[in-house]
Formats: sequence, structure tokens, C-alpha cells
Amino acid sequence: MHMRALIFKNRGLLLSLPALALVKRGKPSAASIAVGLPIAIAGELVRCWAVGYSGATTRNDVVTAPRLVTAGPYAYVRNPLYIGNFITAIGFAIAFTGKNCPVMRGLLAGGSLAVMAAVYAAIVPHEEAYLRAQFGADFERYCERVKRYVPRGKPIGDPVGEWSADVVRTAESKTFATFAAMLVTLAVRARQA
Repeated sequence: MHMRALIFKNRGLLLSLPALALVKRGKPSAASIAVGLPIAIAGELVRCWAVGYSGATTRNDVVTAPRLVTAGPYAYVRNPLYIGNFITAIGFAIAFTGKNCPVMRGLLAGGSLAVMAAVYAAIVPHEEAYLRAQFGADFERYCERVKRYVPRGKPIGDPVGEWSADVVRTAESKTFATFAAMLVTLAVRARQA
């Protein structure tokens, strides 16, 4: 199996490592929770917006896409789901590290985001290779109009795809459970710190 495919298949496990570091070493404060939690929630909302368009295929162990979705957040940026994940991670990094010394706060937050960046640096080209092979010139035109990580000011015209709340409810059940577990852990750690 190609290394990028292996990383893609195990992305959930790899991305849980930064969360575990925050849970184990973080020392939240009321102020850090007040600042970080709204950011984490905003990231989860971006993720839900993206998943509602991209569908349940976001949970597969291999890259798959029945169609090239260019509507919703995909009309602004090619990887809105990952941007949502980064926003959520930034929020939790802030929330969990309020009472940590500045060096440890920097290590936890910077290390968490570095792990995410490394995982995404491997899997985004893997996903794009699949989309390029699957959708050819349509994907190339999309790439010319929409950047990987920097959102456009206005959405592209002729978007393809529809948002589905049912997809969010079913496809995101694990993400919602993980988010809830992080909230419970944050509350417990705040009492201990």
C-alpha cells in the first residue's frame, strides 16, 4: 500500500494523537475555555457544513467520490472539512492549555497543529490524485478557480451538490461523540487544574 493511502486510511488514529496530548498534558482555565470553546464549536460547524455537501464518503478508508462537489463551502475552498478540523483543533488547544506555562502551551498547541499539517500534507495530494483521475478536466478547472486552503471572497458559479442534514447526522456520529468526549474531558480537567 502506498504511504499516502496508508496515512489516509489511518488518519483518524493519527489525528487523535494531538487530542490525547491535550487531554493528558493540558491544564485548562475558565478564561481559556471561554476563548477556545467558541472557536472549537465554529470549526465543528464548518466541518458539518462541508460534510453535508460531500456526503458519507468522508468516512471511508479509501478515497472515493461519486461526484465532484463544488457547492456550499467547496465553492470557496477545496478543503473546507480540513479547515474546520484545524479551527476546532485551535479552539481545543486554547481551551485545554490556559494554565500551562507558555512553553508547554506552545509545545502542545504547535505540536498538535504540526501533526495535523503533516497528516493533511500527505492525504490532500492523495485525494486530489484520485479526483484528478476520476473527474479529469472538470477537477482541473475547479482547481484553477478554487485554492486548496485559502478561501475565495465569492463562491464560484455553477456549483454542484446539495446539503443534507441526514448525511451530517449519520456520517458525523463519531465526530459528535469525539467532540462530546472532549467537552466532558475539558470540564473534568478544568476542575482538576
